Amino acid sequence: MADLPIETIFEILTRVPAKVVGRSRSVCMEWYALLSTRDFIRVHCSRSLVSSNQRVLLIDDQTCSVHPIIFQSYDYGPRSIVTLPFDHQNNDVSILSHLNGLLCVCLNHTNELLLWNPTTTAFKRLSTPDSLGIYINNLDAVGLYADDADDYKVLHINRRCGVYESYVYSRELNFWRNIPFLTRQEYLSPNFYWSPGTFCGGTLYFTLCECWVGGTNVVICFDINSEQFKEISFPPLPSTRFVQGVLVNVKNELHMFATTGWFEITIDLWTLKEDYWIKVLSCPPIPPISLSLWGDITHYVTNGNWFVMTKLGKLFTIEMDTKPFENLYPVTWFRGYKGAVFVETVVSPSI
Repeated sequence: MADLPIETIFEILTRVPAKVVGRSRSVCMEWYALLSTRDFIRVHCSRSLVSSNQRVLLIDDQTCSVHPIIFQSYDYGPRSIVTLPFDHQNNDVSILSHLNGLLCVCLNHTNELLLWNPTTTAFKRLSTPDSLGIYINNLDAVGLYADDADDYKVLHINRRCGVYESYVYSRELNFWRNIPFLTRQEYLSPNFYWSPGTFCGGTLYFTLCECWVGGTNVVICFDINSEQFKEISFPPLPSTRFVQGVLVNVKNELHMFATTGWFEITIDLWTLKEDYWIKVLSCPPIPPISLSLWGDITHYVTNGNWFVMTKLGKLFTIEMDTKPFENLYPVTWFRGYKGAVFVETVVSPSI
């Protein structure tokens, strides 16, 4: 390839796996410079966002492992053990958000936020001496997004001493700044639980749910361009049953897996159209699941069939009559503590 034009080398290497790109950087100084440019990383990332590059990261007290996804058999492939490159205590790491191969994680023993690329192993600490970038579980919310200038940013909403504050971290500028955040006074109650942010179509979406039957459930939207917040309603779900709503970006359209019930659970799939929810499908009631097993579910696979998965593999299957989504989407609140779905890229957590 030494005699090929640099444009041809660019076209070839933007189509190879991320780990091959990492090895190719050591070929020569010219390749190292080319493969480190912002244009190369952007194009390579856009071409990597396919189902064959998806991986599942699973964390427990003993191991951290990465699994490929075998769509033909709807199961995990052989695992690879990953060594966490940062200080931790017994893998006590929560995964809060993910985008284009980057994970935003929290080290639970220090409450520090990090950006981490598990493919390249590179990471960046986001905490500061004045206590920015410190995440408190059950009080805070985090969302990861990229703006039009390809700057990766973290929105951190924190709830301290009866006050909400929101901050945006810029990878490009490497600092946090405060932005206005207005919401209802009752949402300050610790009875309200925030989901991780889901990035879709220029907006970060969060569910904000009151933790009891008949409680208030809303979706908080953050427009990444205007940096303004607004509130929209949940889908029309029974108020007499326990409700959970989990947001996922499916082909750049926002969907919600809405579960109602506890011992016998019904799941409906909704999609958002101009701030209104439209039901896509309903599944039959799921057989009773023990609380310990329900807490261990990591995601559903939607690819013609709908599979409920745990760390051990398939739990059960729901047949679907809709167009296959051809990807794996994490759809339970507990995914942040068990693992994440990510795509292997060379996107760096720092500039």
